[in-house]
This record gives sequence, C-alpha cells and structure tokens, in this order.
Amino acid sequence: MPSTRISTRQGRIAGRRRDIIEAVQRALSTGLLVPEHDRCIVLQQFDDDALITPPTKGPRYTVIEITLFSGRSMDAKRRLYRAIPDELARFEVPAGDIKIILVDVDPVNWGLSGKPASGIDLGFRIDV
Repeated sequence: MPSTRISTRQGRIAGRRRDIIEAVQRALSTGLLVPEHDRCIVLQQFDDDALITPPTKGPRYTVIEITLFSGRSMDAKRRLYRAIPDELARFEVPAGDIKIILVDVDPVNWGLSGKPASGIDLGFRIDV
C-alpha cells in the first residue's frame, strides 16, 4: 500500500502524465511486489523557478518519494531502485536524473478505513 509522489518540472511530460504514473506503478509491482490494484500515486509538476535542482542534473530531473510500510527487504528495495529508471527510460529520463526516496512507516502509524494498518489483512505481504 505505498503512497507515491512523483515531482518534476512543468511541461516535460506533456500528454504523458498517465503513462508515467503507470510506469511507476509497474516499477512498484516489479520491485516491491505490490499488487496491480493497489494504487496511490500523485504526479506534481512545478514551474522551472519552483524546483531547484543540482546544477549537474538535466531538465527531466525527477524525484520519486515513496512512503511504504516497513518490512521490505534490501533485495526488494534494490529491485525497485532498478525498476524505476528502467521504466522512466521510455520517457527519456536519464537514470542519473532520478532521485528515489523511501520513507518506511510502521503499519501502526498508518490508518486505513478508520483502523491501524497493522490490524488489517492487506491481502498481500510486505515482508518481500
């Protein structure tokens, strides 16, 4: 049940927003074994003057922040770190222009349907 935010510059992905969201969803499925139906991805686009990036990065610089339940293995995280650049290469986003931030959250600190996620059968494993 990751919650994902994609941040990039305005106008760099014109007309392909949904395609990029789907690409990141595929990477989450590949890397973390997230079921296809489990989706929560937001795409934010910023004007050039509202996104400061390292001077060595290009105009397609993209930050992907994924908040997820604690418990994923380092192997799963490595798969994800590879899958995201592989998917975004189709949109001419160089791997060196992608920053991935994982925020691990204990399921007791995540509420779903008025309950802590730790007390809900999610229908999939998080200890992958």
